[in-house]
Amino acid sequence: MTNLEKMQSILCDQTQALLLTSQVSRLYAARYDVHEGVAMIGKGKCYYFTDSRYIEVAQNNLPDFTVQEMNREHLYPALINSALKELGAEALGIEEDYLTYGEYLYYEKSLSAQLVPCQKQISSFRQVKEPWELEYMKKAQQITDHAFAEICKILAPGMTEKEAATELIHCLLKNGSEGLAFDPIVVSGPNSSKPHGVPGERVMEYGDFVTMDFGAKVGGYCADMTRTVALGFVNEEMRRVYDIVLQAQEAAIAATKEGVTGAQVDGVARKIIEDAGYGQYFGHGYGHSVGLEIHEAPNCSPGNREPLSAGVVCSAEPGIYLPGKFGVRIEDVVIVTSDGCEDITRSPKNLMII
Repeated sequence: MTNLEKMQSILCDQTQALLLTSQVSRLYAARYDVHEGVAMIGKGKCYYFTDSRYIEVAQNNLPDFTVQEMNREHLYPALINSALKELGAEALGIEEDYLTYGEYLYYEKSLSAQLVPCQKQISSFRQVKEPWELEYMKKAQQITDHAFAEICKILAPGMTEKEAATELIHCLLKNGSEGLAFDPIVVSGPNSSKPHGVPGERVMEYGDFVTMDFGAKVGGYCADMTRTVALGFVNEEMRRVYDIVLQAQEAAIAATKEGVTGAQVDGVARKIIEDAGYGQYFGHGYGHSVGLEIHEAPNCSPGNREPLSAGVVCSAEPGIYLPGKFGVRIEDVVIVTSDGCEDITRSPKNLMII
């Protein structure tokens, strides 16, 4: 079943057409990123509306869609209403999670169909990855691994976090990344205790931990990896905390397989960190799914009581963060299988002192 056919499988008497307004859902349905526009999915016919900047690209790359230009004379509501009439659709599924309240009110007022929230069904197709999707993700991870190997040759005391982040972005792009999965995190010394710290002007020093969280993108699919390295040397506490985080990650990866809940996987890592006396310093969940977006469902957190399915791609990223001192996070990406999981991250995880 193609992605478009999956979307069409939602359609029924209660939802006779779908309006895809998010870039990620349009990309998933069309297998091509036109960047801007609106897609409309019907049982017998699909439409893609975009403006003059993207109309030629859409016409050349969306063979399964009737492509029409949006302009001042033909705004999106007029094009959508015309398609609704042609399809005979009176109930239109929408992506409520991606619409602002203003956009929702605009469509509610201007469209000739009842708006039906369908985000859960639309997003559900992306949870289990097809083999071709996994190939994109493996390629993105290979590029990310190459970038890590290169940045480790560049990092040095005296660089600022911003300078290191710039070098890291360059390494990703020159190794073939089609873009950034997200803005890289590069934090050092006491800043590394901030899980999502922003690279700043701090100058890295001997004895610092440097945490780098980054990922390449291929075919629209994201990679995600975190490594914490040391500059010059580490003290006893730094080494102990690093070893605890690594032990927690490896144990949770070993426990990951089809049928196990996200909460159970998280619990394996969390218990190790708690038993070591650092439970209060591990505040976030163990992992999240990755795909066309860097954070997708399902996740491996205390709140997810649903069993994981084979084909889910999830991050494995426990951490310990000691405010004012340092933090350690180690992150891989794994593919859930029927009897375990496949770790597609190849970069070394032993404590690296550079």
